[in-house]
Amino acid sequence: MFLQEKVSSQEAIKMLGHSIVEAGKINKHIAIAVAGPEGELIAFLRMDGASPAAAVIAQNKAYTAARDRKSTKQMGEFMNQNSRPPAFWGDPGITGFGGGVPIIQDGKVIGGIGISGLSEEEDERIAYAAIASVYGNKV
Repeated sequence: MFLQEKVSSQEAIKMLGHSIVEAGKINKHIAIAVAGPEGELIAFLRMDGASPAAAVIAQNKAYTAARDRKSTKQMGEFMNQNSRPPAFWGDPGITGFGGGVPIIQDGKVIGGIGISGLSEEEDERIAYAAIASVYGNKV
């Protein structure tokens, strides 16, 4: 069995496309970023009408989810529960806004996706839908 090391560019593009469709269903504009397992950017798109800030935040969400191997929602909860921040908070790419999700295959993180431009809950819903559109129940 082939164990994939990271999200392929084709898979990333499919996730971008699915995210656009999901945002279009609710007539909203988002930014989408897909990163490899170390947080390196693989694919990115900012829809017409999405804010420039959403572009930066989506990339930070994908980076955080991949690097820290947990959702940015979980990271935010962790940050809020700890009054003494860990040293990694000095990394300007780390974020605790919901909408970043690690992409996991066979128990291994192969990347992360970040969605920004909507509420944290909507961003996260689209992120999970995009992952499922490519990997189905395997992730």
